[in-house]
Amino acid sequence: MAKLGGFLEIPREEQAKRPVEERVKDWKELYKPFTDEYLLKQSARCMDCGIPFCHFSCPVSNNIPEFNDFAHRGEWEKALRILESTNNFPEFTGRVCPAPCEGGCVLGINDKPITIKNIEWNVAEKGFENGWIKPMSPKSRTGKKVAVIGAGPAGLAAAQQLNRAGHTVTVYERDEKAGGILTFGIPDYKIEKWVVQRRVDQITAEGVTFVYNTNVGVDITTDELEKNYDAVVLAGGSKLARDLPVYGRQLNGIYPAMDYLTQQNRRVAGVEVNEPISAKDKAVVVIGGGDTGADCVGTAVRQGAKSVYQIELLTKPNLDRPQDNPWPNYPQILRISTSHEEASVCLGGTCRTELDVREWEVNTKEFIGDENGNLKQMVFVKVEWVEENGRKVMKEIPNSEFKVDVDLAFLAIGFVHPEHEGLINGLGLELDPRGNVKATERDYKTSKEKFFAAGDMRRGQSLIVWAISEGRKCAESVDKYLMGE
Repeated sequence: MAKLGGFLEIPREEQAKRPVEERVKDWKELYKPFTDEYLLKQSARCMDCGIPFCHFSCPVSNNIPEFNDFAHRGEWEKALRILESTNNFPEFTGRVCPAPCEGGCVLGINDKPITIKNIEWNVAEKGFENGWIKPMSPKSRTGKKVAVIGAGPAGLAAAQQLNRAGHTVTVYERDEKAGGILTFGIPDYKIEKWVVQRRVDQITAEGVTFVYNTNVGVDITTDELEKNYDAVVLAGGSKLARDLPVYGRQLNGIYPAMDYLTQQNRRVAGVEVNEPISAKDKAVVVIGGGDTGADCVGTAVRQGAKSVYQIELLTKPNLDRPQDNPWPNYPQILRISTSHEEASVCLGGTCRTELDVREWEVNTKEFIGDENGNLKQMVFVKVEWVEENGRKVMKEIPNSEFKVDVDLAFLAIGFVHPEHEGLINGLGLELDPRGNVKATERDYKTSKEKFFAAGDMRRGQSLIVWAISEGRKCAESVDKYLMGE
């Protein structure tokens, strides 16, 4: 174990953040650099459980007690090698993963869990700082050619694993850069884009070819894919945003959240955009209480919004685990993101506390516009969730409607399924009941010979760590298919 009795002596210490007043003025990472002292102490809290539920709770099955033990000893390279055996990109997950592993930490039964993701992040960074992370080109080539469609976390993981197995890999990406949601969806203050590019550069140096600005199914036909490649991995993500079909939806000033976030990421990168969406001096409403909604809040605050108001349809979670959500399941508790902390500062507007930025059990009824077709108000209604026939049913509370003045509204209510036009329809792939590409978790094979699917395109909208896991497992299945095993 890391340190005998360490968990009894050392309290959990959260990663230090830059002051709110400082970080909202830029788009740099919001966390302060780690110190070795911090990491040595926090890794010492690991109990090295007989049954490490953190390991089973992690989608990539990180060997967490093992790398914690080496981290506590200051043997950073050994800790890195343990991490690399299960996770291609620990610096990604260390920054943006919600840490289901920490939800499974045994210490979390009656204390605060280990800061697993913080340790993971720093171990990866030490690997880069010390030159331990280098391109790993295969010693020989198999002569097999593989196309990977989509350069998000699933596609990158699949491409790297297949290339290291000796196959010749080409990645096709519709956007101008690799990274998917890491590059174009998640704001820079959570993960700066040089972090992503650093890995892309490594994968390129290992021998993977990237082809950008290419919409497969349009710019390249499905017939060309079948003809030119021995196997194809579909990792294009789930990009069809869920809409909100209520009266007034056509008004100006209402945007899907990802359109807003993607545009801002491009602006931070110095790319000129048409019709920029700016929250400066505007009243902003964010519909949806998940991570994407919180990212909209943080982005709007940095742009200088007058006010930010986030609504969620569901019931406000408790601060502690509910009885129907026992350990080691991921804790369904109230979480206050850094964006909510920032919104409490309310640059240019009325201050709220971080708990007041959001309102729960609220449904959107109507968008109201002015004479020019611009959004000016929204109508909401309070709801309650009641038990009927063994399931929760939403009901509006009579006479609870209220209006909010608003200039911009962002829809952060998730994604329906991958886009069907072009590639999926062109291949005639079988879909599951939710509209995702049908492929089993056993072998990731689609209904079409030599075509495989991984990540959100297969499982639906999910976590980045799940995308990496699926990319790795799919690559293993493709390798067996190609090599006749």
